[in-house]
Amino acid sequence: MDDLEKAILISFDESGAVDSALKAQAVGYCQQIKETPSICSICIERLCFSKLVQVQFWCLQCLHEVLRIRYSSMGPDEKSFIRKSVFSLACYESIDDKNLVRVLDGPAFIKNKLAQVMVTLICFEYPMIWPSVFVDFLSNLSKGIVVIDMFCRVLNALDEEVISLDYPRSQEEVAVAGQIKDAMRQQCISQVVRAWYDILLMYRNSDPDLCCSVLDSMRRYVSWIDIGLIANDAFVGLLFELMLVSGFPDQLRGAAAGCIHAVAAKRMDPKAKLTLLQSLQIRKVFGLVAEDNDSELVSSVSSLLTGYSTEVLECSKRLNSEDGKAVSTELLNEVLPSVFYVMQNCEIDETFSIVQFLSGYVGTLKSLAPLTETQSLHVGQILDVIRSQIRFDPAYRNNLDMLDKTGKEEEDRMTEFRKDLFVLLRSVGRVAPDATQLFIRNSLASAVASNGDVNVEEIEAALSLLYAFGESLSDETMKTGNGLLGELIPMLLSTKFPCHNNRLVALIYLETVTRYMKFFQENTQYIPLVLSAFLDERGIHHPNSNVSRRASYLFMRIVKLLKAKLVPYIETILQSLQDTVAQFTTIYAVTKGLSGCEDGSHIFEAIGLLIGMEDVPLEKQSEYLTALLTPLCQQVEDLLVNAKAQNPEESPAKITNIQQIIMAINALSKGFSERLVTASRPAIGLMFKQTLDVLLRILIIYPKIEPLRCKVTSFIHRMVDILGSSVFPYLPKALEQLLAESEPKELAGFLLLLNQLICKFNTGVQDILEEVYPAIASRVFNILPRDAFPTGPGSNTEEIRELQELQRTFYTFLHVIATHDLSSVFLSSKSRAYLDPMMQLILHASCNHKDILVRKACVQIFIRLIKDWCASPYGEEKVPGFRSFVMEAFATNCCLYSVLDKSFEFRDANTLVLFGEIVLVQKVMFEKFGNDFLVHFVSKSLQSAHCPQDLAEQYCQKVQGSDIKALKSFYQSLIENLRRQQNGSLVFR
Repeated sequence: MDDLEKAILISFDESGAVDSALKAQAVGYCQQIKETPSICSICIERLCFSKLVQVQFWCLQCLHEVLRIRYSSMGPDEKSFIRKSVFSLACYESIDDKNLVRVLDGPAFIKNKLAQVMVTLICFEYPMIWPSVFVDFLSNLSKGIVVIDMFCRVLNALDEEVISLDYPRSQEEVAVAGQIKDAMRQQCISQVVRAWYDILLMYRNSDPDLCCSVLDSMRRYVSWIDIGLIANDAFVGLLFELMLVSGFPDQLRGAAAGCIHAVAAKRMDPKAKLTLLQSLQIRKVFGLVAEDNDSELVSSVSSLLTGYSTEVLECSKRLNSEDGKAVSTELLNEVLPSVFYVMQNCEIDETFSIVQFLSGYVGTLKSLAPLTETQSLHVGQILDVIRSQIRFDPAYRNNLDMLDKTGKEEEDRMTEFRKDLFVLLRSVGRVAPDATQLFIRNSLASAVASNGDVNVEEIEAALSLLYAFGESLSDETMKTGNGLLGELIPMLLSTKFPCHNNRLVALIYLETVTRYMKFFQENTQYIPLVLSAFLDERGIHHPNSNVSRRASYLFMRIVKLLKAKLVPYIETILQSLQDTVAQFTTIYAVTKGLSGCEDGSHIFEAIGLLIGMEDVPLEKQSEYLTALLTPLCQQVEDLLVNAKAQNPEESPAKITNIQQIIMAINALSKGFSERLVTASRPAIGLMFKQTLDVLLRILIIYPKIEPLRCKVTSFIHRMVDILGSSVFPYLPKALEQLLAESEPKELAGFLLLLNQLICKFNTGVQDILEEVYPAIASRVFNILPRDAFPTGPGSNTEEIRELQELQRTFYTFLHVIATHDLSSVFLSSKSRAYLDPMMQLILHASCNHKDILVRKACVQIFIRLIKDWCASPYGEEKVPGFRSFVMEAFATNCCLYSVLDKSFEFRDANTLVLFGEIVLVQKVMFEKFGNDFLVHFVSKSLQSAHCPQDLAEQYCQKVQGSDIKALKSFYQSLIENLRRQQNGSLVFR
């Protein structure tokens, strides 16, 4: 073994036993050898003598790379030597008398790499330099199996590397492929096909693996060769024989089916295609799908049947003649029963393709009315297929009921799998609505009558069909209950399935009842049945907590929809929910794993919607509300007693309980309107005020518990909505507590609360705002960084994100103050100290902030402040120094330098809106500052940007004019003109 072979072995070593430095040295040595001029000779010599597969692979890999990179620079003698040597290796010949090793005796990966080298040569040399390559190869096939196998590998590699359009190709590669295909068609493809036929005939009984290789090559080439070479009595007859004789291995039979599939999929004129499909006599294979439902053969035959059916359907769509449509209909009628059988009985990978085909088939039926008897039968079979396919596997029943990891994965998989099937169901529903409703009715009736424990999956599927069918119904159909709906919905409501304790069945039952809620709006006689379904053990009282919580959410949606129609049933509903309400707020009851739209507070929102209606008499309303609020508030008070001295282990449970109670009261309040609690029934408003009083004590007892502060803040939001201005007396204490210990995230939430107050009450909150603004400004300016936020690795932390959110919310807060006639808040004696940092902050943001919407808001703040604080061009200054700050700092930096920067992108819609505000503020500055503004902006700002005198004069005219659109258009052209002049040499900041 010489140094090269040793180096190759070391470089390929994956055992970990070789020192890394030695391995690196070996790789370097191999690379050095690879770059020598005689590398091709070295490789071919090694391939003749070395039996080490690592060496053989390295040499072939090296030849492949060298040919691809250096072929054009090689001399004719070297090319000839490589061509003859590689071809000899591929044909099992000796390169010379000393040749002791034959590469074709090696493993498959060596032969595949040799095939790759052959294909590289073919790409460069066929047909111009080496026109006889395929003919020469064919003459060597008589040497037997090893050369035939290699020939197949070369054909397959040629398809994968050059011809197949399954891979992205460059224009140059497509041209090479076209050249090779044209030459093969003209010169040798008929001989190749004849060779395939002879090999299959000779080796079908003795070497099925070799026959599979031949069929694989053939399948790849059918798409572009003359179809007559394959689609003839002899060859098709042989393929069907290989498929149909049960003595052949499944792999061989499946490969033959793949070839017939390729013939059926051949692109051609629809009329000729239909003749071809008709000639295939596909009925011969129908019996194969029943042989062994999950064999490899059935999968291949299923793929053939689906492909064949799709091609017939395409012909039907493209042919206008009656004869053509009649033939395609006949062929479809013939093949469809086998397709349906495959879907219902076989474990295959073709389900998606079959569903796509069936969707296409149903689409063609839309224009046909009425359907023929056969087509109606097919529609029924499609519905049967859908029902069988959407059933869960009983093997997962317990996993799905408990919803463990396996159950969750199966549920997610099935949800995704069902999507296309339900789309197909809706299509069938539109083509044959009566037949679809009858099918769903019979499925439901069968489920109702079945043994629930045995047929959990059948019942769930029947309910899912009814649910999915509802998506295709119009509101009018839903309300009136046309067709069988008037029978289906009452049947659904009056049924208590034996397997109703199963999670999936219970959930789809409730979702289906909710889906048809519009029916109950018109047919109110069924409301008691709806309420029973949600209030008994099928819904809110279901033993599975996932089901009961979901039922609470759906019940709340139902109450929203039916609302006034439920007034006669309020007493019944409240009695049914007593235990649920008590359970939700039991001391130390900690709920786990429930969140979002399925938390238990939905039941309180439903109750609030019911008892908050004006249709409910005041006495009853007060009675109901007292019965709910009093125990809830009492629980909060009990939990707060001695809270500071309590055992730390008790605290998390107490805090969780208080959270739940606040959520419950918050949800309850959503059913009450401001008009009801403040104007028509102030006694109800008083009850909520008393509740607010109790809940505000939480902030005093637990000042640093963030979840509680968030929940109380959320409740104050609600009280602002429903109590109106009568909430004012409670705000100073609440705001003081919320501001006292707030972190950045909480402070942002606090600002949102103030924004709500300002938007609702405008100047009515001036006194409150003047009190809290200095404390807010102090906190914000201390927390936020003076410069920009850090960027790059490690900067996207939770802390940074919270600060960025606080900054955005603070800009919004300043904008809300300025645009609601409250800018005087900034000028109060306590706030004056923060005026300069505030102005610097919004100036910087208006010029530089990455968020264009923030920049726009800051420019709008300046517009309002200029209007509020600058009475007239020569009047007394309301805010000393503000006018000069605006003209010198804001006008120059924001209105000129920030838009001259090339990052200011005029093609962006949001940036254009910002630009409109920047133009508007210039107009406002001229109105308020007069010629002072023009003199300063033109003589200092525009001059510093080297603005030509004529453009500066035009600018003055446009600003003094009344047409803001003309000013905007001119100013944009001025900026673009100045950008061109600077040519990127000046950065404006």
